[in-house]
Amino acid sequence: MPVFIWEGRTRSGEARSGETEADNEQALSNLLRAQQISLTKTRKKSRELSLQIPFLSGVGTKDLVVFTRQFATMIDAGLPLVQCLDILGNTTTNQRFSKVLLEVKASVEGGETFSKALARHPKVFDSLFTNLVAAGETGGILDTIMNRLAIFIEKSQKLRRRIKGAMVYPVAILVITALILTVLMVKVIPTFERMFKDFGAGSLPAPTLILIKVSHGFINNLPFIVLAGILIAVAFTFFLRWPKGRYAWDAFLLGLPVFGSLIRKSIVARFCRTLGTLLSSGVPILDAMEIVAKTSGNKVVERAVYFSRDRIAEGKDMVTPLGESKVFPAMVIQMIGVGEQTGALDAMLQKVADFYEDEVDVAVESLTSLLEPIMMVFLGGLVGGVIIAMYLPIFDLAGNIKAQ
Repeated sequence: MPVFIWEGRTRSGEARSGETEADNEQALSNLLRAQQISLTKTRKKSRELSLQIPFLSGVGTKDLVVFTRQFATMIDAGLPLVQCLDILGNTTTNQRFSKVLLEVKASVEGGETFSKALARHPKVFDSLFTNLVAAGETGGILDTIMNRLAIFIEKSQKLRRRIKGAMVYPVAILVITALILTVLMVKVIPTFERMFKDFGAGSLPAPTLILIKVSHGFINNLPFIVLAGILIAVAFTFFLRWPKGRYAWDAFLLGLPVFGSLIRKSIVARFCRTLGTLLSSGVPILDAMEIVAKTSGNKVVERAVYFSRDRIAEGKDMVTPLGESKVFPAMVIQMIGVGEQTGALDAMLQKVADFYEDEVDVAVESLTSLLEPIMMVFLGGLVGGVIIAMYLPIFDLAGNIKAQ
């Protein structure tokens, strides 16, 4: 939607100016007229050409948490909504976030609700954020909702860091192993081969011959190996974009021997935390289930939640369809059932989320302590085996020299 820079006057003759998003000049005039401002001059703001690097100019979780907490404090202190957005937009150190907040402020000044103004920026404020804000606006508890959002975002980010921490170590070891083997194949083994020829070594041991042949094949086919890797990466990306492919991949991840259990626990924690936060904020159960499904991050869980939502819309309880999905552990199903019966489903979901977040902590620590020695033995054995195979002819040469 284009942005217009405008000038106008109020009924009392006071000059006003600003920047507002609108479909066209007529829509802008109508928005300003609703604020009792007569438009006198306007022009469309030219598009700014800027290079935005996501990890440098994007809006991070910390920015979002600080904004929600400060906004809640200001609203609780009685400051007007537009003034809060103006202060926060002009004081944040993140230029990208500052621009977004000032655009939200302009939309609110143009007559939109706060939640709709936030929804114009889905890359910064997701459906969970905007729906909770809408619930807070409707119930008159926007400050309370913003505080809950800050707590929710902090805990979600903490959970993501735990999962990433468990995944980073084995991936890093595999990458380092691949780099070391590439250097050995391209540089080290050919150097040893030339040295053996210079020393006039006779028949080489079988392990050494195998490694030399593997090195020749690797060097000769290196362009094809790189091309194959790129093609596989591109094909995998398209596979994940295909709905059935993404569902199959997510199901595969949940079925992994060790990592599958960790991923399942993190998904359960996120599901319970999100649903509990939505319900405690007054979001209707059907809307809450839809938001949870969209933000689950796993297509298998998303399908299970949508299935449960459809059954709830037909008048059934939540426990039965969730149990039929075979995605959630029996303990979670039972505790949700108790929450439904006692009328304290939101509080029960928060307790389950706390429990599974602790479970993720324990699982990550156990997995890390188990993987460290396994990966080190794997890396040491692989590199050590290559070095020993290349030094075998040297031992033979040394023995022959000694015998002479």
